[in-house]
Amino acid sequence: MSTICIFSALCFPSMGGVERFTDSLSAELVRQGHEVIVVTNDTHGLGMHDVSSGVETFRLPCFNVLGGRYPVPVCNFDYRVVMDELDARQIDGILVNTRFYLHSILGVRIAKRHGLQAVVLDHGSAYLTLGSSVLDWAIARYEDTITRYLRRQPVDFYGISQKSTEWLAHFGVKARGIINNSIDAAAYRAQASSRSFRSELGIGDELMLAFTGRFILEKGITVLIDMMRQLQGERVHLVMAGDGPLRSVIEDAKLEAVHLVGRLDAPDIAALLLESDVFCLPTRSEGFSTSLLESAACGTPSLVTDVGGARELMPDDSYGFVMHEADARAFASLVHRILRGTYDLADMGDRCRCRAEEYCSWDATAHKVVEAVCPNRR
Repeated sequence: MSTICIFSALCFPSMGGVERFTDSLSAELVRQGHEVIVVTNDTHGLGMHDVSSGVETFRLPCFNVLGGRYPVPVCNFDYRVVMDELDARQIDGILVNTRFYLHSILGVRIAKRHGLQAVVLDHGSAYLTLGSSVLDWAIARYEDTITRYLRRQPVDFYGISQKSTEWLAHFGVKARGIINNSIDAAAYRAQASSRSFRSELGIGDELMLAFTGRFILEKGITVLIDMMRQLQGERVHLVMAGDGPLRSVIEDAKLEAVHLVGRLDAPDIAALLLESDVFCLPTRSEGFSTSLLESAACGTPSLVTDVGGARELMPDDSYGFVMHEADARAFASLVHRILRGTYDLADMGDRCRCRAEEYCSWDATAHKVVEAVCPNRR
């Protein structure tokens, strides 16, 4: 068995797709008998080092930039202690999650010091946006610069979906392959809580849409609000689970059919998705959305833009609804057709569930990772 080091700028208790990918992948690698070291940033003051469920975690001291979304390591005494410890370890392979963190460059440098070729796994499919043309331009130029740097290093690039590999090609990078996001669909359904959001919110048998994730611009929060404005008076509700800087935008809209239920843990999210008719995600950019996987695991069809993971889970229209762009009018029109009974949502959900179980297993993804990062297995 091998010792695999995963560099992930953000980890639990931060909540996001990359964080959940790192957590689930680490657990599966340990189950398969590998030793796993995770190197992340101490964004929540949890301390420099611990071991939990067989996964050893090192956390670097950091500054939390952009509200904690972009941690920057601080080169102090604790940082040097972690670096010395990593240099002293026997490491067989290094996986770096995403390209655009300074933390990612650190992972590549550690790999070089161990005589390894790091695998950089891209989780995106478009430039990050913060809703400001000036900031977005600066962020895009920064991503261009850091990618040019990584291209000059001994790195193998992979995408988490076909869309991610296409996005890498935008930078002149030819991906070696796909290491896809995954889910244990049966286990995810089984751990669902007993909460009934329909009962709590008084929704009854009306159409229930769900959104789970961060309330940020690129997730399409404003699109969802505009969609629900156009659907006022219809027998449809939107339940939104999560939190983020756009929460006040949702609250200020004062739409009776939009229900905020806060940030939920995994069992409650599963319970929400199991009760929902459609999962809505008018996102601008996804590598391979974990939320899409969770809805598919629960047999809930999705209404989503054509981003990473959408076509993998919904290869044709019998699985769900993949829209060309995040347009509120188009999303509302599709919901109107659902309300008229145009689609068999139960059949769509069954197809999605089977697709998630067949295509997206952690066992297969972990094997892909080991084959990619360990030189003796290439």
